[in-house]
Amino acid sequence: REPPAYLRRQQFVPRVPADFGDGGAFPEIHVSQFPRNMGRKDGSAAAPASDVLSVEVDAQGRVRYDAVVKQGTNRGRIVKSTLADTREKDLSGSEKLAMPTQDEAAKTAEKTRAAMEALIMGKVNKARPGAINQNKGKEEYFRYTPDANAPGYNAAIKQRVIKMVDHQVDPMEPPKHKHVKVPVGNGSPPVPVLHSPPRKVTVEDQQAWQIPPCVSNWKNQRGYTIPLDKRLAADGRGLLDVTVNDKFAVFAESMYIAEKKTREELTEKKTLRKRIQQREKETR
Repeated sequence: REPPAYLRRQQFVPRVPADFGDGGAFPEIHVSQFPRNMGRKDGSAAAPASDVLSVEVDAQGRVRYDAVVKQGTNRGRIVKSTLADTREKDLSGSEKLAMPTQDEAAKTAEKTRAAMEALIMGKVNKARPGAINQNKGKEEYFRYTPDANAPGYNAAIKQRVIKMVDHQVDPMEPPKHKHVKVPVGNGSPPVPVLHSPPRKVTVEDQQAWQIPPCVSNWKNQRGYTIPLDKRLAADGRGLLDVTVNDKFAVFAESMYIAEKKTREELTEKKTLRKRIQQREKETR
């Protein structure tokens, strides 16, 4: 059927896609309109889910094609699809993050602590031998609406109910997980060593880098061991004149005199100590 002509739509209210004909919405009719079910929520009573999307434009009037990637399983998620989403935000300016108050931070910390304690105590109680049958009978039911784009979707079943029961774990069962050592990846590339441009080697450089061969004092050119007397003779130590400094005699004489005086002082102290002890005995 065709919609009524212009200026004859006072009592006309489009409800189904057939009321729109082959066109779009009627701007003079101030009601919610969904031509070809565009914009209608999935699973509504008026029409099933539709994959048709309405055209949206941004602030510059350009068509936004990112509405395609925000459908299906990505519905309700934050999808980064533009170049502006990849740019770094200036958190110190107008885009500064709002910090929570002390009360909100304390409540969040308390809630996190309670959740972690409940999780830890639950695992500890499960590991105890006497707590094997404590969780028996604890069942939870969840009601959910299946996704129309998911595989196995049945249009006749609008909602499903799931029964959640904790699976009993045998405490004597060996662990099923296996620790696998991941090989260490390649690190950062080595720092390049910058060299000066190559230069031509001159005769002076060749002579400066010429290292003379090693001459051994133990073996001759044929590999025979050189005798000890010949090695000492070749060393030239026997040709050196041993000279003693004149001050050495003065030093030795001064040391001898100092030692002699020290001995005399010790003997005098010893005799004096004996005399004092002898007088003390006589007075007693």
